[in-house]
Amino acid sequence: MRHSKEKQQLEAQLVIGVQAVAAAIKNNPSSIRLISVTSDSANQRVSDLVMLAQDAGIEVRRERREWLDQVCADARHQDIIAQLYKQQTYSESDLVPFLREIDEDPLVLVLDGVQDPHNLGACLRTAESAGCHAVVFPKDKAVGLTPAVRKTSAGASEIVPLFQVTNLARSLRLMKEAGIWLAGASDSAERSIYDHDLRGPLALVMGGEGKGLRRLTAEMCDYLVRIPMAGAIESLNVSVATGVCLYEIQRQRKAR
Repeated sequence: MRHSKEKQQLEAQLVIGVQAVAAAIKNNPSSIRLISVTSDSANQRVSDLVMLAQDAGIEVRRERREWLDQVCADARHQDIIAQLYKQQTYSESDLVPFLREIDEDPLVLVLDGVQDPHNLGACLRTAESAGCHAVVFPKDKAVGLTPAVRKTSAGASEIVPLFQVTNLARSLRLMKEAGIWLAGASDSAERSIYDHDLRGPLALVMGGEGKGLRRLTAEMCDYLVRIPMAGAIESLNVSVATGVCLYEIQRQRKAR
């Protein structure tokens, strides 16, 4: 049995399950340190992934099912997990230099305290699909890069640059000083997202579950936008709202 400290280190860098491992192999095989599969697996999809991994030069290990069960805790591993190299995340000091290197109008997604791993993973997946250059989120009072986040992101967490910052308000101020407009999504905004010009260098700022944008974060934004709601439900899940907003931004950018 492996030591608990080693287990904790593994959990922080795991991709769990067939779909998530397949996405990691397809999108960023160089991020994978090794793949572990149950020695008694009869899953054909797992066998296919083992062949793909070996073709990509990734080490594959056969492990006892009990070991995978223990490492993955309550997550369904489906007979396969991938252990990643330590994820490279950027800090606040890297943000402005990174944005200045982009040769088009930057598009940044800022997540103000998303705490549900499935929401964060879905937001990362949408951000990558919608062409975001970076995602910024705080280190405190927010979920980190857990296995559930990676699994839900379908490989996006290993593709889109991630900035985990200690002071979100300071990071927003730095982006403003660098010429990035800040658009905050809020149910209390007077104007619809469809009535705003969202072209140019832009950071879309989304709030966390429940309360949405914090007051200080909303005050830092240049303007607020809302998604019109035609039904009885007053608001959308943060990951769904992020998708609506990002694709409206991309629609406007392509229309010009």
